[in-house]
Amino acid sequence: MEDPMYSLQDAIRCDLCETPVPPKHCDICHTHLCEACVGEHLSDESKDHYIVPFKLRGITPKCTKHSTEVCTELCTTCNIPVCLLCVASSEHEQHKKNDILTWFETKRELMQKDLQDLEKSIYPKYQEAATNIPVQRADVNKRSQKLTTALDKQGEALHTEIDTIIQGMKSEIDDMDAQHIAAIDQQEDAINHTIPEITQAILDLKRLLDTSDVCLVSKYTSRTEEFRNLPAQFQVTLPTFTPQEINREQIHQQIGSLSELAITFLLDEPRILTDIQTEDRNLRSVSCLSDSELWTCSYKDSILRLYNLQGELLRSIQTKSWNPPRDIAATRSGDLVYADLYDRSINLVRGTQIQTLITLWGWTPLYLCSTSSGDLLVTMTSDDDKQTKVVRYSGSTEKQSIQWDDQGKPLYSSDRIYNFKYLSENRNLDICVADFSARAVVVVRAAGKLRFRYTGPPSTPWESFRPYGITTDSRANILTSDFNHRIHIIDQDGHFIRYIHNCGLQRPVGLCVDSRDNLFVAEYTDKVKKLKYWK
Repeated sequence: MEDPMYSLQDAIRCDLCETPVPPKHCDICHTHLCEACVGEHLSDESKDHYIVPFKLRGITPKCTKHSTEVCTELCTTCNIPVCLLCVASSEHEQHKKNDILTWFETKRELMQKDLQDLEKSIYPKYQEAATNIPVQRADVNKRSQKLTTALDKQGEALHTEIDTIIQGMKSEIDDMDAQHIAAIDQQEDAINHTIPEITQAILDLKRLLDTSDVCLVSKYTSRTEEFRNLPAQFQVTLPTFTPQEINREQIHQQIGSLSELAITFLLDEPRILTDIQTEDRNLRSVSCLSDSELWTCSYKDSILRLYNLQGELLRSIQTKSWNPPRDIAATRSGDLVYADLYDRSINLVRGTQIQTLITLWGWTPLYLCSTSSGDLLVTMTSDDDKQTKVVRYSGSTEKQSIQWDDQGKPLYSSDRIYNFKYLSENRNLDICVADFSARAVVVVRAAGKLRFRYTGPPSTPWESFRPYGITTDSRANILTSDFNHRIHIIDQDGHFIRYIHNCGLQRPVGLCVDSRDNLFVAEYTDKVKKLKYWK
């Protein structure tokens, strides 16, 4: 806000020489001073003086204990303004003091930042979450209706003798719906309870920023960090109905079953469980061999390394060509495969032996993953860098090639320099590719048909999303690392859930999860971090 002194130019002048727009002020004598007259004013030793910047005039309070003195410092131990006599007294002798003007400016800067955070970031986030509540409720009814329809169809086939059982299972759906709605209501209550507090905090900050009352300002305590994270979020593992062929002798068992409703909550703040120091420099990829062992590879050397969670090196293997591997993936059988960009090969590491599984012609392998069926998925680029595709292999036999959408357009981008295409198979068998140069996560069905492209949350500018590594968890969520020091979590349908950030991540690249959904993050340093993000 512009100081009135500077907008009215000649309205305020030095009280000694009439110079316009004086930059100083004596807070004891209430005298406006230009720089040249400060010395003359101070030369009057018959009075006390306290020279302050003009914009900070009037904030220096009178001492409550020494009525003739002004408070020039703040006792941070007692959180009160104090004068020089108070400072010299035994009451405050051992306490920490700050210059009151410096402290006041620092406090105003904090309040200004808090106001901006609350208005521009935190409050809109709560508004968006509150708006999404009716959508969640609608989804509950929509999904439960699908389950009910499936049950009705099965019930018609089994006739009247199974009506009682069908009704019982519908009641289970109603009970689970009630649990789900209760969880949504709980979240809504927490959000609606907090929004007025944020609104009040904004109003209080605006009033404080307009006041010169140091005592009021000194009592201000920031609640921005308290508000920054939304109340506990949850994700629902929705029940499914699995029909079976009718067997009248065992009709109850043949109806099928509803899976239980599972409501799990994301941690407000993801926690780093382990910080694993490796011998790698500029890590590229990480792959879990088990819950206690993981493979790594880097940009800087041609060594494949196996570590335990204590950071102890268990095994190191030199690549067959002595070239740095492009990517690695642990297989379901406990072996390791890696892609060699330079000799265009895909290799299997079993024990201490390396076997070349595939050698490509006209194409170069980029990244790979091992699937639930034991197949191998590989992203690759053509020699002229104009085409990119995903190929499925069973052993060394090509089974599938995924390259074009229904309109004959490329599914994946091609880029000579930034052709990063990490990939992962989801639990629903979708194939998920983090297409760095396209700034999108491209998800296709197992048959190769495009499902969706994720380009970041709705409010994210295209330029700021830089997906790199990718993995999926047991809930079929997709996690992709973003070079902006964060990880995006989206559900299997491409809806943004949340970020993993504010936990010290430095340029996360490769990702993998273990059987307990602990997330391992290879940073573009020499560290792998193990994170927990679910309660």
